[in-house]
Amino acid sequence: MIYWALLLHFYQPPTQIHSVLNRITEESYRPLLDVLENNSHARVTVNINGVLTEMLMEHGKSDVVSRLASLAERGQIEFTGSAKYHAVLPLIPQEEILKQIVDNYHTNRKFIGSSYNPRGFFPPEMCYSRNIVEPILNTGYEWITLSGVACPVDWPMNTFHYVNTKSGKLITFFRDDVLSNRISFHEIDVPGFIKHLKVFAGNRDQIYIFTAMDAETFGHHIKHWERDFLGNLYSELRCETESSTHSPVHNISSKKAIQEVTIEPEQTIVPVTISELLSLFKSGAAISPLMSSWSTTAEDLKANNPFPLWNDPGNPVHRLLWEHLNLAIEMTDKANHIAETELCRHFASIARETLDAALHSDQFWWASKRPNWDINMINRGLMLQQECLLNAYYAIKNTNKLSAQEKQEYRYRRLAAGDIVNRIQAILFNGDAVN
Repeated sequence: MIYWALLLHFYQPPTQIHSVLNRITEESYRPLLDVLENNSHARVTVNINGVLTEMLMEHGKSDVVSRLASLAERGQIEFTGSAKYHAVLPLIPQEEILKQIVDNYHTNRKFIGSSYNPRGFFPPEMCYSRNIVEPILNTGYEWITLSGVACPVDWPMNTFHYVNTKSGKLITFFRDDVLSNRISFHEIDVPGFIKHLKVFAGNRDQIYIFTAMDAETFGHHIKHWERDFLGNLYSELRCETESSTHSPVHNISSKKAIQEVTIEPEQTIVPVTISELLSLFKSGAAISPLMSSWSTTAEDLKANNPFPLWNDPGNPVHRLLWEHLNLAIEMTDKANHIAETELCRHFASIARETLDAALHSDQFWWASKRPNWDINMINRGLMLQQECLLNAYYAIKNTNKLSAQEKQEYRYRRLAAGDIVNRIQAILFNGDAVN
């Protein structure tokens, strides 16, 4: 038996414009939900970041949220936790990691309802480092999804490993990067996918395989891919399972039912959610996954560049954006600690709320030049950072808790931030990443 766990990642940045959100909803989200609703045997793990959930509600697209909730109630999908604004978690302070995780849960719980009850965690871009483990465990999650390149041991096919900590064990599920990317880049069809899984399984009695990709892959990045790949694949798997088992897969509605499927000599592919794998396979060993993302290559790891699309040491725009963002984080933290008057609290609260959104990953992704480069998306992220820093400085400037000398120090920080902005904008105007 081959158990196939698919994760779909739904996300748009807080700087996304309505026309693009509308196009993605029409091309991808709604057709994708049609496919899942029309295939009751489909099982999918879904991550939707809270920022997108809010945007869908605010932009008149609440049907996407309610349909996801209904699919969860039917047992076809399970949700994961994540960071509300899709921050690159290994690169931000611990308190910001925790806030992003908690805010994501409360936002999704508010709009999706009780069917949003995640057991596992999807770190944005599958960016992993050891410092994110405790915040994930301490907010109640059991498992995490990681890129295959992060796996430090022989590839797990019939066991799941874990990261061992004083706070407990965080189970790891490693994405099949090669197969996931072949689907994402339109390099495999349905017969090829089925053949790949069966060749991979060989003569083994029972294995699992985990693929993950952006939900927008289906219908937006690749037109009609939700129909031509997922829709046709679910049809094939239903027919295959009905012909090779005594208990049809489309009747599976619980972990117990999965375990009661009769296994025939012919390998059968069964769609499952990631959490269902916990009852089907045994725990393995304690491991230390490699610091990486789902866009990191083996060559990047050799070059000590684990997050190349967001924090490449050789990319001056990345370096400047992080310098500016770290100033915004520092000044926002200070502003909220010294805000004793109504005026100061007003500016400090704006800075705090804006900082949450300013942590989003897209400003860095669009500056990576691998091959992504979009001056508008970079600048929109920078503008969020500037708004955060502006309000933090106004709170600091108007407080009575700091001396004139201390305020002058923060004025110097504001001036330094302005210089960084000028340097970034000079690069954007030139259209090239230069030192």
